Amino acid sequence: MSNLPALQTPEFASKVQKATLPVILDFSANWCSPCKRLAPILESLAEEWSGKASFFSVDADTNSDLVMQFGVMSLPTLVIFKRGKEVGRMVGLQSREKLIEFVSPHL
Repeated sequence: MSNLPALQTPEFASKVQKATLPVILDFSANWCSPCKRLAPILESLAEEWSGKASFFSVDADTNSDLVMQFGVMSLPTLVIFKRGKEVGRMVGLQSREKLIEFVSPHL
């Protein structure tokens, strides 16, 4: 798991659906090796894009309702929301360059 702020199911409406900035959710788990490798990249991007986007970590083991709601089948999965609607999704470990290419158009 990353050091990104954790998002729990009850906070979804206030932190994602009502957000004015784009929101990137990192669906991951403590036992997931690719998730652990992705975490420092996401933490770095969250710092770089502070004020442009919000990043949250969603523990797939403790938030199974969000996992099911968004059809997350593999970890890690990144989902981008804009004005409360999903606008992008990326599955699996990615390079920093691929993540920048994926997120940048939504900032």
